[in-house]
Amino acid sequence: MDFDLEQPAAVAGNAAAAVAPQPAGWGDLFSGKHGIYTFALAGGVTLHAINIYIATTAMPSVVADIGGLDFYAWATTLFVVASILGSALTAKLLNGSGPRGAYVLATSIFALGALTCAIAPSMPVMLVGRAIQGLGGGFLFALAYALTRIVLPEQLWARAIGLVSAMFGIATLVGPAIGGIFAEYGAWRLAFSSLLPFSVAFAVLAYMTLPGKSWDSNERVAVPYLQLALLTAAVLAVSAGSLSSGMAWNLTGLGAGVAIIVLIAGVEARAEARLLPRRAFNVSTPLGALYLTIGLMMLAIQPEIFVPYLLQNLHAQSPLWAGYLAAIMSIGWSLASFLSSRWQTHGDRLIVLGPVLVLTGLLLFALFMPINGAGDWSLLLPIGFGLLLVGFGIGVTWPGLVTRIFQNAPPTEQDLAAGGMTTVQLFFMAFGTACAGMVANFAGIADPGGTDGAANAAAWLGVIFAIAPALCVLVAFRVVRLTGGRRG
Repeated sequence: MDFDLEQPAAVAGNAAAAVAPQPAGWGDLFSGKHGIYTFALAGGVTLHAINIYIATTAMPSVVADIGGLDFYAWATTLFVVASILGSALTAKLLNGSGPRGAYVLATSIFALGALTCAIAPSMPVMLVGRAIQGLGGGFLFALAYALTRIVLPEQLWARAIGLVSAMFGIATLVGPAIGGIFAEYGAWRLAFSSLLPFSVAFAVLAYMTLPGKSWDSNERVAVPYLQLALLTAAVLAVSAGSLSSGMAWNLTGLGAGVAIIVLIAGVEARAEARLLPRRAFNVSTPLGALYLTIGLMMLAIQPEIFVPYLLQNLHAQSPLWAGYLAAIMSIGWSLASFLSSRWQTHGDRLIVLGPVLVLTGLLLFALFMPINGAGDWSLLLPIGFGLLLVGFGIGVTWPGLVTRIFQNAPPTEQDLAAGGMTTVQLFFMAFGTACAGMVANFAGIADPGGTDGAANAAAWLGVIFAIAPALCVLVAFRVVRLTGGRRG
């Protein structure tokens, strides 16, 4: 009797092909209950993101009305610090309250902060409100990542993450408009209170649609109080150092921040209660390489805080046009987030391509932004294209990074991994912003100031911050070696 040994293999191959999951499309993300969950996840991030840009636009009017110019920068500093604390505590909140309760509580905290800002009679009260807003916003931001893996199937993760990331691009266009309109008419309080009805509506939506419990609610979560205190100290040290015009204080603040980060890594290695999953500070592990990639990418984009100023002083752009040109970076991020979620079959290439695009964009920034062009569009076009590349590089890589963190985190540390992404992102944003201030001050943006100081600062910002994506390319190759073939 002859036995056809190849037939079972062929049959098995055909059967596997028959049951192989098809790539998920945008229609799958927005259909049925998935669509309700997607709307809830995106809505929370949109509230947080629009608030950021409303506050940025309205703060000059706030200071003109209630005073406190000396504490102007701290309105952002305390907001970011509180956001970091919120993101770090998200796993605890989700474990204790479940998805529904976590979202309702986070939205309530956010609304309380908005109300406090709206009625603030003085800058100290405003700072309290901004801190409360930051805490609630940090919860909402991190919950979007954590809930993605709980309420959606894995084949939809990349598209959901792309949509969540794209909300910041939409907020970049909507937030300044809301803040600017109210501020222009002397009604900055309404800019903050305008978020209240949307917060209430979103809390009701979350209560009616999200599940009461998570399928992995048995995950043990302990609060890393010591690491949170050290993380807060690191951000405040760098931020405080950047407020001084003296280079010695700048470097002291930066050195203190770096030293505290090293201390946090040592504490994390031995602690039971942690900020990040185990071995996340070790770049030789998948999670360590992924988190470092996120950190370097966030560092690379921080020169954007000076883009409106440089465009006005070097390229004769009005505040309105300078703001919209600066928004090109966020538009690129949003566009790439949408597109890259359908390119995840080429995920390994996208991981490396992202930092290459960011590096190219920053080099264009360094070449063309320092030139005093007086509105010459032959200079503005490459500047805009460079900003687009920077944002596109972040967006094309982001869904793959987040998805691989989910895939490589231990099953008992999934919530911790999700909250850790936001913690790392926000910390490096704060750290990078402070560093950008140091570089600009060193380059003379304030002294001697004027066009010469602005041009020198633009060149230094482009060159110095290009180091981050250059290093990120090397780390991206390590990510591919450690996680290659994992598709979102």
